[in-house]
Amino acid sequence: MHLARAAQVVRRDMFDGRGVLSSYAEADGTNMMPCTHEEADTRLLLHVADVVNRGSRKVCVRTVDTDVLVLAIASFEKINPDELWVAFGRGASFKYIPVHQLVNTIQPQMCSTLSFFHALSECDTVSSFSGRGKKTAWDTWLRFPEVTNAFEAVMMMPSEINDAVLSVLERFVVLLYERTSGLTRVNDARKHLFAQKSRGIENIPPTQAALVQHIKRACYQANIWNQALILTPQLPCPSNWGWKQGSEGWEPLWTTLPEASVSCAELIRCGCIKGCTGRCKCVKAALKCTALCSCSGNC
Repeated sequence: MHLARAAQVVRRDMFDGRGVLSSYAEADGTNMMPCTHEEADTRLLLHVADVVNRGSRKVCVRTVDTDVLVLAIASFEKINPDELWVAFGRGASFKYIPVHQLVNTIQPQMCSTLSFFHALSECDTVSSFSGRGKKTAWDTWLRFPEVTNAFEAVMMMPSEINDAVLSVLERFVVLLYERTSGLTRVNDARKHLFAQKSRGIENIPPTQAALVQHIKRACYQANIWNQALILTPQLPCPSNWGWKQGSEGWEPLWTTLPEASVSCAELIRCGCIKGCTGRCKCVKAALKCTALCSCSGNC
């Protein structure tokens, strides 16, 4: 797939007074083969690196995808152009973003771990934390910089997430949901926010079991992005990183815990009033009606 058809690196004699830009279209691309990248996002950065290696110092990338901007920031130091611009968006929201200036305003370690942060806080392949967007996640990162080392540790794709790293990541998620919380574990925060703060189930942190799988999926996606400048990236099996093989392909492994309706059968109650029939929830679950049921267990 030609770069210009995915997200363009363009060339013009002048580009808003910022100088001559470069295009992969000028090269035959022979040194880019073989290339096994499946995503246009990572292919784009690979082509940008090739353009710079051929001697171009000022490059502009045209895209409407936030992932590309994140990858441009995370990969800037490795590509090392003089100027890297991202022509981002369309219509009234279109803008030129100077990546080379942005990286000077962000700590180097934050730049290098930005891809994992982006995946953890939601991307195309990793779900979001309910009610918590990118801005909230970024503000939490700034208030809790200790999590950066944990981001760096999991980006190394360890065989398992050790307790020390998981503890820091849990603390980050707790602060994501309650900025002033003194709790460190998401399970404790769930109980506290649900019972004492009257938060709805959709507005409390995930369980630790669900968070671990979420972190694994973020690791896997970040690993794909971190190999953007490699022609033939080597990826681990998704089954070890928060995914499971389904009838229609890979699907998220949301948690290793059983469903509440299965593990907490005593919470099942029916709405029968005039007597239980074959449609009764309790009958279907092979349970006796209790005082929680509409029939008060007297059927």
